Amino acid sequence: MALKLYGYWRSTASYRVRIALNLKQLEYEYVPVHLVKDGGEQHQVNYTRLNPSALVPTLIDENEDIVLNQSLSIIEYLDERYPQGCMLLPEDPVERARVRALAQDIACDIQPLGNLRIMQALEAEFGIAKPKQLEWAALWIRTGFDALEKRLVNQSGKYCFDFTVSLADTCLVPQAYNAKRFGIDLSQYPQINKIVNNCEQLPAFIAARPENQSDAPA
Repeated sequence: MALKLYGYWRSTASYRVRIALNLKQLEYEYVPVHLVKDGGEQHQVNYTRLNPSALVPTLIDENEDIVLNQSLSIIEYLDERYPQGCMLLPEDPVERARVRALAQDIACDIQPLGNLRIMQALEAEFGIAKPKQLEWAALWIRTGFDALEKRLVNQSGKYCFDFTVSLADTCLVPQAYNAKRFGIDLSQYPQINKIVNNCEQLPAFIAARPENQSDAPA
């Protein structure tokens, strides 16, 4: 199998790429990387050779002899390299920029602040206990969702950008999953909630759900 995805069942960034692979109707081998077990398998030498950042996901495309990190870069590569399935970025340059902006609102400004290594550093380096860590993550999700909800009022249809699934939706659904983990009620964000519910009816999103992965706890 040409495509191999290294990821973790509950990783938001890995979740994005799984959705994209499914929307593109691409077969791939999934290689679990446990982010907590034995101090985190992402820190082991055999993995850091692939991804020196010690983060997931990492994609290998053996057809192109390429190793890629960063979920947005991976998704755009898949969209450009493999024309089958759903196109995740519009052809029009203005519309492409708008979709990218929505995706980056989530992937650059919200998700990293609640990332596992940030939460671990808050405890190990700054002595911040678990309850305050959870408050920290929830604060930045709410701050980001407050802004995103306003953008979506003017841009969304059935999905983040009109009525076609896009890169933005591959980012929103995993972030909504993460938000629920931190106790955020999505009903206070009607646009976000509507889009997430619509996406979660699609087979590509269902198959990508964390609980449906081979490394999810039984």
